[in-house]
Amino acid sequence: MGFRFRRSIKIVPGVRVNLGKKGASVSVGRRGANVTVGKTGVRTTVGLPGTGLSHTTLHRCNAAGATRNRPKRDRRRPIILFCIAFLLLVLMAVFT
Repeated sequence: MGFRFRRSIKIVPGVRVNLGKKGASVSVGRRGANVTVGKTGVRTTVGLPGTGLSHTTLHRCNAAGATRNRPKRDRRRPIILFCIAFLLLVLMAVFT
């Protein structure tokens, strides 16, 4: 069995940095709804707190079914998504 590593660090209320063996991500949101930006894309999760019911949607950064003729995706895109998530974090901190 392989080893696992996962660490979640709370930055401010509503924002966490998640560290794992394969990379890092940023989660922004409250109980019941959050947005996570990581290297695989943007994941939105909506749930009913206390019930265990939730729905998750993954919006990948690169297009599915990419062919060899297409140019490589822009490496700056995850950085841009991280900046957007960080701005959302700051706005949530200011207005709550």
